[in-house]
Amino acid sequence: MLCGTEGTMAILAVRNVSKTYASQTLFDSLSIVFEPGERVGLIGPNGAGKSTLLRILSGEDTPDAGVVEVSREAQIAYLPQVDTFPEGITVEQALLDALGEHEMEAFERPVRARKMLRRLGFATGDALVSSLSGGWRKRLAIGCHLVKEPNLLLMDEPTNHLDIAGIEWLERFLERAPFSFILTSHDRYFLERVTDRIVEINPRYPDGTFSVRGCYSDFLEKREALLDSLDAERQALANAVRYEIDWLRRGPPARQSKAGYRIREAHKKIDQLAEANRRRQSDTELTIDFNATGRRTHDLITGEGLSKTLGGRLLFENLDMHVRRGTRIGIAGNNASGKTTLLRLLADLLPADEGTVKHATELRVALFDQQRAQLDPQETLKRTLSPNGDEVYYLGRKSHVIAWAKRFGFRSDQLTTPVGELSGGEQARTMMAVMMRTPADVLMLDEPTNDLDIPSIEVLETALVDFPGAVVLISHDRHLLDRVCTEIIGLHEDGSWGTYGSVGQWQDRMRKKKAPGESDADPSSSPTAPAMAKPKRSGLTYMEKKEWESMEERILEAEAEVERLQGILDDPEVAADHTRLHDTFEAHRDAQATVDALYARWEELEAKAS
Repeated sequence: MLCGTEGTMAILAVRNVSKTYASQTLFDSLSIVFEPGERVGLIGPNGAGKSTLLRILSGEDTPDAGVVEVSREAQIAYLPQVDTFPEGITVEQALLDALGEHEMEAFERPVRARKMLRRLGFATGDALVSSLSGGWRKRLAIGCHLVKEPNLLLMDEPTNHLDIAGIEWLERFLERAPFSFILTSHDRYFLERVTDRIVEINPRYPDGTFSVRGCYSDFLEKREALLDSLDAERQALANAVRYEIDWLRRGPPARQSKAGYRIREAHKKIDQLAEANRRRQSDTELTIDFNATGRRTHDLITGEGLSKTLGGRLLFENLDMHVRRGTRIGIAGNNASGKTTLLRLLADLLPADEGTVKHATELRVALFDQQRAQLDPQETLKRTLSPNGDEVYYLGRKSHVIAWAKRFGFRSDQLTTPVGELSGGEQARTMMAVMMRTPADVLMLDEPTNDLDIPSIEVLETALVDFPGAVVLISHDRHLLDRVCTEIIGLHEDGSWGTYGSVGQWQDRMRKKKAPGESDADPSSSPTAPAMAKPKRSGLTYMEKKEWESMEERILEAEAEVERLQGILDDPEVAADHTRLHDTFEAHRDAQATVDALYARWEELEAKAS
């Protein structure tokens, strides 16, 4: 029997699991039990093994030691960080392919795929997957697993490549999801809103993990209390060890007058203290302190009347932006709204179509490029951190490159590694190390939190708040923007823009800006999809059960009628007959409305039945 806590049945568990890659131990004797209905956020520092654990839970990888226990009722789907789709397929075909050998009647496959299209917010399934943005590809990747109707979904960083609107959609989607899930994420607002249990994997804990039932803020409170307790225990143990060492150092006559167990207990306490100190020092301590020039100039960058069009699409027009000493400006916008373009205009790396950008004399800008183009992938970490030898000069003092690397969480044996072989988080930390070497008046950062773990993001937040110059920041991390920025420039996707006091104000403005029936990141806002609203679950009546049982057949008949009428519309003879074309078009529109209504009713009945 697979049991969880207090005798409850578990859906999935790992017992005494260990995993090592090369010479690095990710986790050792790890044990975690997951129960049905849980919504678990799995967190931990980079290198703790979160992604590896998800692969082990899914069966994609195997542990070096220990066992994975899976309930017979578990139907598990696994969503990795990077999605892959065959070339040349459409969105609907991707969903049909995902069903694969799933046992069901042939007529059920297209019905289930089209139902999932509606849930994901796709208007049709005809678009090529290769034409989708990163955010819509992520939606489709999620749908390809949900279409198989699992009761447990494993997701590795599902908010990667999603803009703020996409993250909001995923939050609403998961809030009403009928299945359990375990996910990794460094988005703290996301964890707060969608999870009901947080599990941190970290060697600083005696068991290697710390689990709290509740949201992320509950976890933070209880973790702080635990760490304080562990530190007090360590301090008490250190005092006891000092006393025992003093006793051991007394002459042999004193030791001979005591029982042998006292000596064994003394050595046991020494070993316990060494282990406590090892756990305390196991965290990679990242230190970020951006170097300012100290200039007192008030106005650093002035942009007036800025307009820019790319690819025939207007990004923004007549935009004014003033970057002053002490200000921290966030740029908010959905994907392809022009955030990076605006940043590059302000950095004088790109010309505006209209308007002017004026820099203060001899302005010094430190840029964090989202693509990390400043890093040479062939160069070693050592030469990237210290191009001119073994010493790094910072704030007028010199430091050996090994000490400098340690400051950013690197081991000395990594210094000979080419930068291109470092992980995404390690490359981000390298970029920050390069930025810190040179004093700056303005920090410009484009998505600096990509690939960083939560502790590193928290250190970055503090560094940006403490920087005495100016900051211009692009991020989809709403917590980072809200904590750091003194104002938000929000782009509205139609060329207009506004100044806001918080990300939430910009989000409210974008929601109000959407006209009725206009495409929105949340499919539930569309009048053709009312079933996405959270239903009351009171069960089906006898007549509703009958209606539900016949729904698939009715949908197939209605879709067949839509296809028949579409065939008539495609007939050149009909196109030449204005009256017949008009009547057929009206009939086609009514038939499509019938299909939409049937799908909506089916989802309503299904939600009521569950």
